[in-house]
Amino acid sequence: MKKLITMLLALTMVFSLAACGNSDNAGGSDGNTADSKTESQEEDGAASDSDMAYVKDKGTLVVGITEFEPMDYKDENGDWIGFDADMAKAFAESLGVEVEFVEIDWDNKIMELEGKTIDCVWNGMTLTSEVTSAMECSNAYCNNAQIVIVPSDAADKYQDKDSLKDLTFAVEAGSAGEQEVSALELEYTAVKAQSDALMEVASGTSDAAVIDSLMAAAMVGEGTGYADLTYTIGLNSEEYGVGFRKGSDLAAALNDFFAESYGDGSMIEIAEKYGVDAAIVEQS
Repeated sequence: MKKLITMLLALTMVFSLAACGNSDNAGGSDGNTADSKTESQEEDGAASDSDMAYVKDKGTLVVGITEFEPMDYKDENGDWIGFDADMAKAFAESLGVEVEFVEIDWDNKIMELEGKTIDCVWNGMTLTSEVTSAMECSNAYCNNAQIVIVPSDAADKYQDKDSLKDLTFAVEAGSAGEQEVSALELEYTAVKAQSDALMEVASGTSDAAVIDSLMAAAMVGEGTGYADLTYTIGLNSEEYGVGFRKGSDLAAALNDFFAESYGDGSMIEIAEKYGVDAAIVEQS
């Protein structure tokens, strides 16, 4: 299975994504009013627009996640671990703040960000056009694909997209998987999480699911909790990124952190711990 997952990931294309920032226009009603601003006031205004300053002032980086092995999941003690979770902990430490993980409804991730209930979305998030237009996103750090999950004894029947047309699917609401099945005009039910989509197939409520290939490698097939399920075809190729509020200066800070951690080997070391090292995108 891992060999096929690696093959799928090797087919992914690296997209160049430009983060779009907001520019603030400052000015008074006339030249004298503008000149009357003190240096202190200007500094205070700059600080109030900085997500970095906001996070450091409150002392926590609040990370929005869902249960998504091997990126974010709980260990036997109930603590959040995974590649994304460990990287988020390291990034927060580099900022001098604590990390706090908050489970969110994936379909509401943009609203959670804008309402400041979380500071970022860091959960194997695919860099779709919807995401990049609504969030300030980091550089891509991981390759992925959306793949079809079916019962193992039916896998031979579903080896191309045409064979999927009569199946009912379970997909995570607001996910890249939902976008793929919707684009193919397939019948589907939106559920809260990708893990719920797997349960739908295992219970026979849905014929198939579409989930991330990295999750499938960890949770589907021999030696996993879903030994009777397998994957057949990949529907796309994509990349993961971290999303912040639009205009946030934390995105650039994370890009610098990614480059540093890739350069010193710590990113790859964490990736190897969770078996995702073949999917890591080179950082510079």
